[in-house]
Amino acid sequence: MGALAKFATTGIAPGERLRYWNTVADEVFCGTFVNAETQQFEGEMWSWRVGDLDMIRTRSVSATVGRKPLRSTDEERIIMHMQWRGSGQHSQQGRETRLAPGDFVIGSPHEPYRFDLAPHEMMVVEFPKTALLERVPDLEDALAQRLSGASPAARVFNDFLLSLWRQAEATPENPDWGAGISGVFYDLAALAIRDARQAGGGDDHDARRALAVVDGALSDPELRTASIAREMGTSARTVQNLFARMGTTPSAAILARRLDRAADRLMADPRATITEVAFGLGFNDSAYFTRCFRQKFGVSPRDWRMGGRPG
Repeated sequence: MGALAKFATTGIAPGERLRYWNTVADEVFCGTFVNAETQQFEGEMWSWRVGDLDMIRTRSVSATVGRKPLRSTDEERIIMHMQWRGSGQHSQQGRETRLAPGDFVIGSPHEPYRFDLAPHEMMVVEFPKTALLERVPDLEDALAQRLSGASPAARVFNDFLLSLWRQAEATPENPDWGAGISGVFYDLAALAIRDARQAGGGDDHDARRALAVVDGALSDPELRTASIAREMGTSARTVQNLFARMGTTPSAAILARRLDRAADRLMADPRATITEVAFGLGFNDSAYFTRCFRQKFGVSPRDWRMGGRPG
């Protein structure tokens, strides 16, 4: 299992940043190149290998990312891009698909592809094709197509990847652990692919998509109706109507999801302080977080972590 590595344009001379970023991209995923409107590029990237999964988590300004065909491997591989922030348009083998937050696309690194990206954050995973093909026999039909992040299984898959990255710096150097994580990844990816392809349209789909946007941006303290509308490419009134049909409001849904995620993290990550949990989920005030948590769950965050439940 590989150690976590971080790359950033901070500290690189502005005129050298894009060239530096291209060097990093090619080293991480051979044949990858980046074009941007300015040489004063800004970006961050984390690279990590777990089991047989080669993963990066990256964020940058607007850019076009391309890749030359990968040929020098003994096994056929698959690459997955999951949009966490912003939007992107993926193109491969004549197919074009646009991704919103939570959506993902799987493709072949053995064929050239291009990604046109707005300012974004994205998760990319490359892995052996065989392991996923065993679980999704019709995998070829899903390649280079948008897979909705609004389906229940896709949201579980997204949550798994977010949780995995939170543990990146504290994971054990244990091959069995890496193999176990790989197995969970393939199982959840297969469920997400099947569920995402069955996700329908209409208001129900739009509502699930809105919730996927919320789930993908809970750490952003500026998350609100306007930012949800911007990510969905629609109006604030439309977003308000979507949540009204779900019997809530955008702000109430954001708060509820943050508190649910906080409750999970308090139990799953005992090393994180209550303030770290609160700030990591977009709260600016730990006292306010504690009041809201008590109102929802009947106990304080500290008592919840200690196993307390409302009497």
